[in-house]
Amino acid sequence: MLSTPRLAQRLCRQSRLSATVLQARRIDVLNRARPFSVHAPLKASATKALNAQTQRIAEHESFARRHIGSEPAVIQEMLKVLDPPAKSMEDFLDQTIPPQVRRKTTGLDLVEQWDESGAETAVPPEGRTEHFIQQKIRDLANLNTQFESFIGTGYYGTLVPQVIQRNVLENPAWYTSYTPYQAEISQGRLESLLNFQTLVTDLTGLDIANASVLDEATAAAEAMTMALGAAPSKAQAKSAKKTFVVSESCHPQTLAVLQSRAEGFGIDIVVGDVLADDCKLIKEIEGTLLGTLIQYPDTHGGVFDYQRLSDVVHERKGLVCAATDLLALTMLKPPGEFGADIALGTAQRFGVPLGFGGPHAAFFATTEKYKRKIPGRLIGVSKDRLGKRALRLALQTREQHIRREKATSNICTAQALLANMSAFYAIYHGPEGLKTIAQDVAAKTRLTADLIAKEGQFKLFTQGLGEDGAVLFDTVTFQASPDAVAAAHERATLEKINLRRISEDKVGFSLHEAVSTESLGRILRAFGVSEDKFASALESLPEINVPANLKRTSAYLEQPVFNQYHSETELLRYIYHLQYKDLSLVHSMIPLGSCTMKLNATTEMLAVTDPGIANIHPFAPIEQASGYKAMVESLGKNLSTITGMDEVSLQPNSGAQGEFAGLRVIKRYLEAQEGGAKRSICLIPVSAHGTNPASAAMAGMQVVPIKCDPKTGNLDIADLKAKCAKHADELAAIMITYPSTFGVFEPEVKQVCDIVHQHGGLVYMDGANLNAQIGLCSPGDIGADVCHLNLHKTFCIPHGGGGPGVGPIGVKKHLSPYLPSHPQIDPQLGPKERESTAVAPISAAPWGSASILPISHTYILMMGGAGLTHQTGVALLNANYIMSRLLPYYKVAYTNANGRCAHEFILDVRPLKETAGVEAADIAKRLQDYGFHAPTMSWPVSGTLMIEPTESESRAELDRFCDALIQIRHEIADIETGKVPRQGNVLKNAPHPQHDLLISDKEWNRPYTREQAAYPLPWLREKKMWPSVARVDDAFGDTNLFCTCSPVEGNEDL
Repeated sequence: MLSTPRLAQRLCRQSRLSATVLQARRIDVLNRARPFSVHAPLKASATKALNAQTQRIAEHESFARRHIGSEPAVIQEMLKVLDPPAKSMEDFLDQTIPPQVRRKTTGLDLVEQWDESGAETAVPPEGRTEHFIQQKIRDLANLNTQFESFIGTGYYGTLVPQVIQRNVLENPAWYTSYTPYQAEISQGRLESLLNFQTLVTDLTGLDIANASVLDEATAAAEAMTMALGAAPSKAQAKSAKKTFVVSESCHPQTLAVLQSRAEGFGIDIVVGDVLADDCKLIKEIEGTLLGTLIQYPDTHGGVFDYQRLSDVVHERKGLVCAATDLLALTMLKPPGEFGADIALGTAQRFGVPLGFGGPHAAFFATTEKYKRKIPGRLIGVSKDRLGKRALRLALQTREQHIRREKATSNICTAQALLANMSAFYAIYHGPEGLKTIAQDVAAKTRLTADLIAKEGQFKLFTQGLGEDGAVLFDTVTFQASPDAVAAAHERATLEKINLRRISEDKVGFSLHEAVSTESLGRILRAFGVSEDKFASALESLPEINVPANLKRTSAYLEQPVFNQYHSETELLRYIYHLQYKDLSLVHSMIPLGSCTMKLNATTEMLAVTDPGIANIHPFAPIEQASGYKAMVESLGKNLSTITGMDEVSLQPNSGAQGEFAGLRVIKRYLEAQEGGAKRSICLIPVSAHGTNPASAAMAGMQVVPIKCDPKTGNLDIADLKAKCAKHADELAAIMITYPSTFGVFEPEVKQVCDIVHQHGGLVYMDGANLNAQIGLCSPGDIGADVCHLNLHKTFCIPHGGGGPGVGPIGVKKHLSPYLPSHPQIDPQLGPKERESTAVAPISAAPWGSASILPISHTYILMMGGAGLTHQTGVALLNANYIMSRLLPYYKVAYTNANGRCAHEFILDVRPLKETAGVEAADIAKRLQDYGFHAPTMSWPVSGTLMIEPTESESRAELDRFCDALIQIRHEIADIETGKVPRQGNVLKNAPHPQHDLLISDKEWNRPYTREQAAYPLPWLREKKMWPSVARVDDAFGDTNLFCTCSPVEGNEDL
């Protein structure tokens, strides 16, 4: 490379000027001539030109134009296509949103905070550029101090294999797919989740596991309510005396979340030593014993034999629930072998970063006896139309849209993306690799514990040790004087490590797979052990001798999938082999109503794997999380502005968790008011999401349904008034969704809020449809007291194939004191008085799934107030555009008086069953042949399809989708006219995988051609996503429930 003087000499060699002369002339020219130079004195005309150029480049760099699918000129053309046409966007919005709910002010006053000072600046209305945000989010991550944390309590350092991070966590083909309800185009992630279930069942020694739940603490709560569901019907009544016993050695956050969940069901929680005096605590329980929860290994590192406890609990007809550690179970006897009915925990240490608390995949396993009561999603093996093995979501009738207020769980999602990562981690290491990691962690823990104990200052507090008095896995707790403990923490801070702060006289640590010799040295120095003693001890690592009654002897993970993909080459190919089977947003729009499958921009995703975001322990001192603190404060304020609320809690880690949190807050507020304790009636429209009544029941409320007008879909005001009057003294709340689940802005929504308030109740607004409100109206302005938001819908956190999600709640000022707290730290960072008012935590970590909050944070800042408002209008326009194009061919169930829908609409295909024998499922499966995911099926109206396109789709993509549905309507017309039979036609046989079409001409006896099956429209010849199986047999899969991998390769017979 040439130096600057040499380069200058070469450039000027023809004029034979020196570099010095050239530099002088360059500066002179800049001062005299260049119109865009910062040195140039600009004339008025030049200033005008510069301003115009600046405006053009600003518009070009605007993130909103990348996020929104159609350009302004295209939008104007789309307005003309509407039925009826609209003159302008404002004209269209006036026809769509009732004037009484429109915001009276324009713009959103958004803020940003980028340092520890708490200073805020206003976000420009047009938002920030991607390049600006990329730098600032890195700076924000760097504000977090990356101490190595040995705090444990369910959160551990891990080494994420880069082949998994790059090709799963950072791969939009994995993170933009939806929950695999359409099994034929979801076989890849279904197989991966089946691998996860197999991993869990093998290591826990139980029969069946679900496809993950939200976190360990909520998994424990699900175990408690499953035990309630398994109890005699008399015991399930809220008034009945029923008890759930919890070991005092469970993690503190688990105890806190159990208290939150137990209250609504009237369950008494008893905490104590469950083994003392031959399980005396269990034997003395009065009334119904639902079960008991133990931690294995426990929070202090102890490992006990729980066989006797299991016998005692089972004698009392209760269930034994074991919170456990998958890595430990490669060495320790699995819970299923000492009588546990349920095993649960977190799979975080299997290759998922700490992320300040989440998201991580929790696991939940049980016995064959309770397989039809297991909460959450379950992957099962079935067969397709051709008899080929096919996977599907099994036992969907357990879900809340069926059971509603009778459900003991409102769980409606999973942590699919993280479960897939953990499954691939287990595949990458294999059974021997996992055991090697576990033994290494255990050996280093014992070495460290022995050296500290020999010093004499710290006494081993951990019980449940080996026969030689040694700890058996990764965690140790010591007891000492308060001064000694304080000194250990001070030295740890100097060493840039975090030990666990248990109490004034107790301190602990938990080791992890990433711990190095240097890290062990830092721990030992914090406890006052000399380097010489450490060096001497390193000459021979101790052996871990697990007692025979605690030692694992059974085999695990013998299935081929866990034993043949250990090289990166093979694992990479396996990951992509599965990926190619699935449809995601990388292929086409996913028009699921009420799901808001919008763009998840790459810039928004970058922060998730930044070390400053990914490697912070959720219980690290808040001073080490200054970047997170700045982010959650500004994100919370911006969400408050958008929703018209006064304060936001970011703790709930799913939409249903947000519902539960909101209702818990309402209940606590009412209980604090005179006469409010008796208010327990929750009014819920019959059109509500199924999780609404389930959440109300969990919060201890009694559900009373409200009718809807069958013609308009609007709430029946007369019925509402009658129910409010009838239950005036007991009314607690109403749960409404806005726009309604029928896809219309109800004009009388403010009246609904007023009526409920007049009768002493509060208004909860479900935020599932908030994408139709931002900037144009807001829950707070409409009259809601509390609302939840789906950051995984409205605010761009990807669905991940079925999780993660985040469901914050926003509240008005009178409810702020009651927002969820946490035993570690108050996530609201509020006054001390909140200790007596706040509800118990909803999630295991103070800020829930904190590491994905930057996605929504950066989305809001890049869009700006103007961009967010504009995107809402485009989302509404896109839905009305599709509806207008389809109106000549299909019936639409509901519109407003102006013929407009909101951001989604219901296509009523029920008449086609009579005219052609075609049902919603047939159209949904046929859409797969056109390369599209189906709209939402049979909800909120049975036999219909609900379509939501979002603002991110271009007009070209919308037209492609419309063309597909129109062509399908022509195919249906052929059935109606008798041109093709009602059975065996192209819809009934849909979808068509490649192997279905590669049969001989002699075998092909269908009333349509192969070309009609595969390429019904010309563009499919160039862009075709093939289903990997034919239509899956749902009934067979539920009748013959099989939910793990085949143990022997090639054993696929059902």
